[in-house]
Amino acid sequence: MALLLRPSPPLPHLRFLLRRLLSTAAPTSRLLPVPSTSARPLFRPRVVAAAAAPRRNGVSVRAFMASTAASEAMQEKPASGEYTAANVQVLEALDGVRKRPGMYIGSTGPRGLHHLVYEILDNAVDEAQAGYATKINVVLHDDNSVSVTDNGRGIPTDIHPQTKKSCVETVLTLMHAGGKFGGSTSSYSVAGGLHGVGLSVVNALSEALDVTVYRDGKEYRQSYSRGKPLTTLSSTTVYGESSTRQGTCIRFWPDKDIFTTTIGFDFNTISSRIRELAFLNPELTITLTKEEDDAEVLHNEYCYAGGLVEYVAWLNTDKKPLHDPIAFRKELDGIIVDVSLQWCSDSYSDTVLGYANSIRTIDGGTHIEGLKTSLTRTVNSFAKNSKAIKDKDISLSGEHVREGMTCIIAVKVPNPEFEGQTKTRLGNPEVRKIVEQSVQENLTEYLELHPDVLDSILSKSLNALKAALAAKRARELVRTKSVLKSSSLPGKLADCASSNPAESEIFIVEGDSAGGSAKQGRDRKFQAILPLRGKILNIERRDEAAMYKNEEIQNLILGLGLGVKGEDFKKEALRYHKIIILTDADVDGAHIRTLLLTFFFRYQRALFDEGCIYVGVPPLYKIERGKQAHYCYDEADLKELVNTFPTNASYNTQRFKGLGEMMPVQLWETTMDPARRLLKQLTVEDAAEANVVFSSLMGSRVDYRKELIQKAAGMVNLEHLDI
Repeated sequence: MALLLRPSPPLPHLRFLLRRLLSTAAPTSRLLPVPSTSARPLFRPRVVAAAAAPRRNGVSVRAFMASTAASEAMQEKPASGEYTAANVQVLEALDGVRKRPGMYIGSTGPRGLHHLVYEILDNAVDEAQAGYATKINVVLHDDNSVSVTDNGRGIPTDIHPQTKKSCVETVLTLMHAGGKFGGSTSSYSVAGGLHGVGLSVVNALSEALDVTVYRDGKEYRQSYSRGKPLTTLSSTTVYGESSTRQGTCIRFWPDKDIFTTTIGFDFNTISSRIRELAFLNPELTITLTKEEDDAEVLHNEYCYAGGLVEYVAWLNTDKKPLHDPIAFRKELDGIIVDVSLQWCSDSYSDTVLGYANSIRTIDGGTHIEGLKTSLTRTVNSFAKNSKAIKDKDISLSGEHVREGMTCIIAVKVPNPEFEGQTKTRLGNPEVRKIVEQSVQENLTEYLELHPDVLDSILSKSLNALKAALAAKRARELVRTKSVLKSSSLPGKLADCASSNPAESEIFIVEGDSAGGSAKQGRDRKFQAILPLRGKILNIERRDEAAMYKNEEIQNLILGLGLGVKGEDFKKEALRYHKIIILTDADVDGAHIRTLLLTFFFRYQRALFDEGCIYVGVPPLYKIERGKQAHYCYDEADLKELVNTFPTNASYNTQRFKGLGEMMPVQLWETTMDPARRLLKQLTVEDAAEANVVFSSLMGSRVDYRKELIQKAAGMVNLEHLDI
């Protein structure tokens, strides 16, 4: 199928990652900001550093409040002896949303800010799923407002019988007011918005909001501020071609008093969500435009007529598929199940993404459970019947069957049972039965008609089984060693004195030279050091057996207390809750960091979800002026510092090319001291994009990376290369 997204999807993400990896050879920015023209970052860094306070030797110092003073203050506070009706607050209209915004949008940071856009966008998509909208336009305006316009039916404008107000004002100012609660009076057979809070929450958290409705040959307008109407709903008769126009336009300005971050919407963050919605709704065209002063306007159009088939093909762009994507659909009792899947020969992990009414179910649910169960049962049935497995006591597990498989399952349910407002898990038991039946029927029929594909899948699954058996001995060795306390730890690991994982942290450093400086400069009470010997194994290209045989991988598993791949993640089993990657600021350091991130992402992705993965940021420059020494983390810091010197001042500038060049005391003061260091905490914002980038950069497709490097060669500053 033709891909209508412009530009082609994978390359912007890879260009961004290459820019970030290569930038370590040049002066590294403090926060690694994402330019508006680049793609969304694979990992969203959260800076964990000292508060901007007095600088000592050019390094920020964090200020702490004594815990004893805080406890004394709490003890001195008298307890209230009265608890009457006067103590009970009743918040009117949307005041409760403004008082506790995190309950509705997750946070008051960038994530919650973008969630406002998704709430409005999901309403427009619901119109498309109902069969009434075919186009949605999203515009990021230059005044930090966002407008979302669809060509659906438009919000009803007549007077609501209960509220005696227009339906527009009712849904914008009242919680739990909407047309998606199900039942015979519902206007939507399926919908992602189920609680009637999305539009009203956006209104409550916006400094200003304008709504425009087109229907019945008229244009209706109304303005709001912080959840309260500023004007009444006005109507104007439209003539000519515009008289047939229908739809809704919502434009809102987020409230600066609510959000703790600078108001600014990231083009690539929103485009990621839009691309996902376009894949899930093949009949829908979504455009995203960014307005900028005195700059080129960014504009992307997303339309995927192939739906989930194109989604799977996009995820596997840089892989070697064993067959064309398999796709099927089943509708029963009002529930629609869409599935597309494909196995790849050069992949040793699986990617299963589930959606319910176009909402990503991150924590799975009954549709994912039904898919995995039926898939394993069906492939095992073929393996037994074809005599591929001769031993009756041996069968393929789900992990063996799904190795190298990419699968998208999207269900549309009239009355979905999501767990909480976050909607991260689907709970409908009837969905599982329908999914199991659909997968078994359609996959069986397809494989019977395509015996060559069946042979490829069975061969891939059997190889996974053989690799698992070959790795069993190595896995048992890992288990045996982990039972022993001190003797199981790697020889190069310099452990810390503390046995409390919550306060312990480990630095994974590059080589013995950096390891020596780190060991001498650390605080032995809570900081451990694990030097790596060169570059670890790239597990994106190797199977499980090779991974467990690798010495450096074994050291990581044993030193961190990771357990065995495939087992449920247990944070209490970790020996350190802060795993800090600390590598040199050059291309080799960036490669080692990427190899480690690939290992953590593929081996136990939950480490990112739990917030355990960090990247340490060492300074790039040391400036000596007289007896004073200053440290700068990037070129911007350097220029800012130099500008504070007199015009005729003399000073020496030293650029650190590696951690081994730094004295232990320097490494402590700048990179390891919790009061003054700069850390980036990494979390996975989009698993699908992360999967694509890891496969592209670390997979076996050399030609794809060669093309990427050729196109991105102009991004490299030759002055920063060590030649």
